[in-house]
Amino acid sequence: MTRMLFRDDPYMRDAQAHVVAHTAEGGVVLEATVFYPTGGGQPGDSGWLEWGSSRLPIATAVKGEGRQIVLVPSEPVALPPVGAHLMQHLDWDRRHKHMRVHTALHLLSVAVPFAVTGGAISATYGRLDFNMPDAPDDREALEQALNDFVEQDARVSDGWISEAELVAAPQLVRTMAVKPPRGAGDIRLVRIGEESDWIDLQPCSGTHVARTGEIGALRLGKIEKKGGMNRRIYLHLDS
Repeated sequence: MTRMLFRDDPYMRDAQAHVVAHTAEGGVVLEATVFYPTGGGQPGDSGWLEWGSSRLPIATAVKGEGRQIVLVPSEPVALPPVGAHLMQHLDWDRRHKHMRVHTALHLLSVAVPFAVTGGAISATYGRLDFNMPDAPDDREALEQALNDFVEQDARVSDGWISEAELVAAPQLVRTMAVKPPRGAGDIRLVRIGEESDWIDLQPCSGTHVARTGEIGALRLGKIEKKGGMNRRIYLHLDS
């Protein structure tokens, strides 16, 4: 199991760790990492590792066997040896944009009250697919609602719920395409707003900003028809 430092502190950019394994494909497994692995529509983090006078660029991170996280090099160079102590560094600008976009998509899932059937995140925009027959009637009103959420500067926090509690509250699962994992213990919930007055509350394993004001201005992009009952809505960071 790789300790997920990004789960404890999504703002952690650098951390020491030691190498516990190499994969057959040439990946590196650390005992603890700040690199978020690809999942839930959010890309894996990039960055680099440093040990001694050596440096290894990391293209992405993915989930490995069990609960391991594998760091995938971007160049075919020598890997840090198993047991080596090193420093890991995130491409923070890219990660932070993923955090802003991911949190913004949670707001979009509130502003568009239909079930989510899929989604994807990049460093400049994100998109959600909704199980809805028609496009939103008023683009300007939708964009304004999203920016109103941002201007509220609502707190973003997380907590945990048991599988039994989630089964008893199915309305918390907004995403039809990706269900929370079963059999892995408690499930992480991300809340936007305060416990007694929240904007959004749903299972999510991704990284998020601490407050909605950190997202910055949002711009609504294309709205595409992707089937008889599916609409894809794009959302862009303004900067």
